[in-house]
Amino acid sequence: MLIVAIAWIYVVGLMALTEPTVVAGIVTFLFYCVLPLGTLVYIAGSPRRKARRRATEQAAAEARAAAGGQGED
Repeated sequence: MLIVAIAWIYVVGLMALTEPTVVAGIVTFLFYCVLPLGTLVYIAGSPRRKARRRATEQAAAEARAAAGGQGED
């Protein structure tokens, strides 16, 4: 997916460079590149964030269990 994002940034960057004014180029880059790619990366990263959160919670639960087990001896 990274290669697609890089290619899209390149294409939209060239589109923005051909705009007649600097403001139009910035708006083109913002609305055709930054916002859509930000949304796409956020949605595509959802499973990784969930897995990372689950792993963190599991590690915390294991740490609590290990700490509780040491106190009983």
